[in-house]
Amino acid sequence: MKNKKTISIVLGIMCFALTLGICVQIKTVRGSNSIVKQNYEENGLRAEVLKYKEKYDNRYKELEKAEEQLEKERQNSTENNTELEQKEEEIKQGNKMIGLTEVTGPGVIITLSDSKKASNTSLNVSDLLIHDGDVISVINELKNAGAEAISINDQRLVPTSSIICGGNIIEINGEKTGTPFVIKAIGLPELLSGLSRPGGYLEILKEASIEADLKTSNNITIPKYTGVITYKYAENSK
Repeated sequence: MKNKKTISIVLGIMCFALTLGICVQIKTVRGSNSIVKQNYEENGLRAEVLKYKEKYDNRYKELEKAEEQLEKERQNSTENNTELEQKEEEIKQGNKMIGLTEVTGPGVIITLSDSKKASNTSLNVSDLLIHDGDVISVINELKNAGAEAISINDQRLVPTSSIICGGNIIEINGEKTGTPFVIKAIGLPELLSGLSRPGGYLEILKEASIEADLKTSNNITIPKYTGVITYKYAENSK
């Protein structure tokens, strides 16, 4: 009788251990399947993004080729035609003004970076970071000083450009970019470099421990705007 009880107890323990092992195994398999599924989905998304980026790059190259061909046709059609040559020059000047062509000239290069001070030295960590308002203030001062073309981290600013803060990054023309922010501006260097004057906005940033550096250059290249400029409400006056 005693042996039967012992055997029953042993069998009960073995059944419990076996059941527990099966449950753990099922949970492990489900977790593994979940991780595999998640990794599969992430890899699929990455592949999809890369595929669309490749399509975009190919379309952009095709667009550049078409623009080159169009420019050749324009040159051929306006040759020895004073009126058409004048119209072509007006188109070029217009594209230059709204940012649809790459431009080169003298100006300044401003580099803005987050403070290198330890975060525990400030009551508000946000005070040690560059924000969209800081970038916009610098851009406005450059415009007031006569800047003819401006870019931020090689994103050309056009009339419809937006500068939006999103955590530790800034979105420019819909493209996310982080510090350092390299702002290039073409114009008269003597006027543009006035941003570093005492009491200027760069001086204010430096006093707040933000890294702000300004250099002048006689050969700055600013790329063209690669997006599409559309106007929903503005129409030509009749």
